[in-house]
Amino acid sequence: MLEKLNLTCDRPLSLQQLACCHSYCGIPKSGNNMLIFSNKDEGREPLLLTGHHHDICAMTFGKVSRPLLLCSASTDYVIVWDIECCQRRTHEGKMASGTVIGSLLGKVVHLSFCSSDERVAACSGAVVYILNSKKHEVISTLKRHLAPVTSAEFCPWNKDILVTASEDRTFKVWNLKTESVCYESSVLSASPLLSVLFLEDSRQIITGSTDGQLWCFSLPDDQKCRVVTKMDLQMMEKRYRTHHEKVSQEEITESSTDNVETSKPVLKMALYGSFIETSSEHSKYNSWLCIGSTDGLYVVDLATLELLTAIYFKDYTNVNITVAGSWTFSQGLDNSIFLFVSSLFTPQVVLLELSLSEHQEALACEEGFSVFPSCPPLPESPLNTELKRREVNHPKKKGGIKEQPLVFHSKVKSSGYTSAPRRTMFSPKTNTQKSALSQKAQKNIGFLLRDYPADSAAPSLPHSQQRTGNKPVYCLQYSGDGKQILCGLGDSSVLLYKSSLTGSPTVYTGHDKPVSSVSWSLNRKWWLSASEDQSLRIWTHGSPEPAITMDNGMFCKPIRSAQFYYLDKFIILASGPSLYLYLYNVDVTRDDIKRYHQRSIVELAGSFTTTSASDITAMSAINDFYSHTVLLCASDRSIQVFDMNKATVASELLDAHSRAVHCIAQNKGSMFSTQAPDSYNLFLTNAVTDGMKIWDLRTLSCVRRYENHLNRCHPCSSAVSPCGRFIATGSEDKCAYVYDIRSSSYLHKLQRHSDTVLNVTFNPATPELLTGTLDGNLQLFQPSSPASITHSTSAAV
Repeated sequence: MLEKLNLTCDRPLSLQQLACCHSYCGIPKSGNNMLIFSNKDEGREPLLLTGHHHDICAMTFGKVSRPLLLCSASTDYVIVWDIECCQRRTHEGKMASGTVIGSLLGKVVHLSFCSSDERVAACSGAVVYILNSKKHEVISTLKRHLAPVTSAEFCPWNKDILVTASEDRTFKVWNLKTESVCYESSVLSASPLLSVLFLEDSRQIITGSTDGQLWCFSLPDDQKCRVVTKMDLQMMEKRYRTHHEKVSQEEITESSTDNVETSKPVLKMALYGSFIETSSEHSKYNSWLCIGSTDGLYVVDLATLELLTAIYFKDYTNVNITVAGSWTFSQGLDNSIFLFVSSLFTPQVVLLELSLSEHQEALACEEGFSVFPSCPPLPESPLNTELKRREVNHPKKKGGIKEQPLVFHSKVKSSGYTSAPRRTMFSPKTNTQKSALSQKAQKNIGFLLRDYPADSAAPSLPHSQQRTGNKPVYCLQYSGDGKQILCGLGDSSVLLYKSSLTGSPTVYTGHDKPVSSVSWSLNRKWWLSASEDQSLRIWTHGSPEPAITMDNGMFCKPIRSAQFYYLDKFIILASGPSLYLYLYNVDVTRDDIKRYHQRSIVELAGSFTTTSASDITAMSAINDFYSHTVLLCASDRSIQVFDMNKATVASELLDAHSRAVHCIAQNKGSMFSTQAPDSYNLFLTNAVTDGMKIWDLRTLSCVRRYENHLNRCHPCSSAVSPCGRFIATGSEDKCAYVYDIRSSSYLHKLQRHSDTVLNVTFNPATPELLTGTLDGNLQLFQPSSPASITHSTSAAV
């Protein structure tokens, strides 16, 4: 951070709006005059502007660069100045002059131009005046606030919308055509609101208060705002110190006892955007929120709502300000940012230039992990373990006869005494018609050729509903072809439904406690179920009994997650602090004599423990293609990347959430859709009271955060759509939320649920979403587009 100007004034300018743009900055001089300094040439003589008779109380530059306008206000006049015209008149030896656009409006504390510089909003007391920037004209007068207005900003995408914040702790959205209030917020805080900022890309607004609280609201076309998220600047700073500065808990405790905690007022906010050249030769645009407070500057990533960096005045000896009274921001042309800061206690103003290039380089670092393997399995890798075939040989008794069944066959067949004797040995069919493919094969091929509609809308319309009983739906999963659904219930049973939820389900029982996870194999011939009773079972079609049963004390704690892994070669499961990798062979042949004997084989290929020996709360791995990566979430709030090729934890992220993660979901796609390879490196995590986060495995960093849904006590799950465009999550307000993966605000709020939505899952073949509730209801949603509904109906056979 470089101090370019250090100006001493005749009086303190704390809590006063100063002017700064990419080329100039301005301060009052001798009360009613102004000095305009150049940001690029510090040695250049400042421009003197005179015309006010009373002390100047607010200044701001326009948003259009040519011509560059400056608006200044005092209790007598509001004047607009053309900077280039004023400089030209000064060089000619004439007196610079401006245009009076308002008079006797009172003490104006805030000024702002619209996006075209045609109108100016002036805040004086509890009134906001909309002035014409070309002539002396009051276009409208807005009076609805109960306390002084602290900020007013024009909407950049709708010239007739204005948002105001006030000391009455509310903000209002105005329609300037009708001079009416479109939306009035409730009381947001116990402290006054100080600033307002528009986010044009996401169509949102952010308000900040004196106690460091920030609220983000969406601003749709109907101006009915809804809360997107809430931020606490002080809490974000604590998380930043813990994660980035590696401060120990003892140091944090000592610093909190020695120093008195003070609030961090949001004096000013600005949006900072820059393009970053990544290692893949693609430029990436980042949007950061710059927050000016009394002790320094805070930079927040808008996608993750996490503090990227905190720049304190006390850390820079070359900066002549220790406590700030007001801030003004302006972004330079070379990805730098100008900070025009006034001191709270002394009559000093400094111009600072800051470049976030160091942080940009950190963001553009080389890619780290990936779900796609970069090398074949190592010779000593657990992935190279093969199943050992075991043959059971019965010892022969000396001098005796070998024990054998009464009928010397492996299967007991009918004697055939009741059937008629055969008259013809062989009778070929001569009237058959040759066909290339059977009707069933043609139907299957036609089904496989259907692609998932990449441009389909998100599922939002209720289609069908099914009750499973009054037992909670703990887990849901579609088969790979999207034709069948596995549903694990709290009564220890597993239900097998058709994807249309029609007809009676097939019921599988055998567990003693609630089913914690279910998983389909890729060939869809068998599936597994894991339970809180520390057992795992593998089932096959048409058999009410499991082909493989793993229990009898094999695991010391309940199985939190289990699935098929490495293209069905392994079964991977998490129990307590251990991760187990099993080889298996499902034998579907039947022996009528030894039908109670388990012919299938299961062998332990490896057992691994987390780095902190904490219990695993969630696990995820990709089975659709070869991947060495297994994602683990532990009870110590960490996320661990386990490299199964090397049988070790490759990386660990501490304190990923404020609570332990209870659900982790990867972007696995499906065989009906195609995504960019980098998309498969995204995964979701859910934690109680801490919302949902999306992470990038390559950098193991959070890239976006979602907080619209309600999750305070129940383990609500989430899922990524096969096209990779949408995210769905359950909620405790009897709704399911569907998000666009590129935005933090939800697209649809799926209501009409009877209880808390615990589980959600997308159909891999068609744009459908299935939800399961705490009271055992299943509900299917389809997109609103008629074409998508027709496609999904025909595909879900």
